[in-house]
Amino acid sequence: MQFYDYRRMYKKATSPSLFGRRLREARNRMGIAQDKLGVVIGMDESCSSARISRYETGTHEPPIATAGKLAMALKVPLAFFYCEDDRLAEILIHYAVLSNDQRSQLLEYVIEMNAESKAK
Repeated sequence: MQFYDYRRMYKKATSPSLFGRRLREARNRMGIAQDKLGVVIGMDESCSSARISRYETGTHEPPIATAGKLAMALKVPLAFFYCEDDRLAEILIHYAVLSNDQRSQLLEYVIEMNAESKAK
């Protein structure tokens, strides 16, 4: 006889995926409703709220092309949705708005910091 741990099953079913958590965070930052976000990326208005909700709860994960549209609409890099480290995710948000020169300067700075930490 096999016993099921319903608490674990419930937690898994109700905890959002990493993608879902990041999607909700980005959507809330932009102040856009689920249904409006879906319409912006080309979903049918009648099902857009439900689809975005399923993505946010982790019930479904969108295809990469849809994730790319979501990233563009929410003005975040696609990598933001998949980044496990919260600090790195925050860096990605700020990195996205930097100019190419600023991005190059940031990269040089990070390389210097890495070299200094290795020298110690």
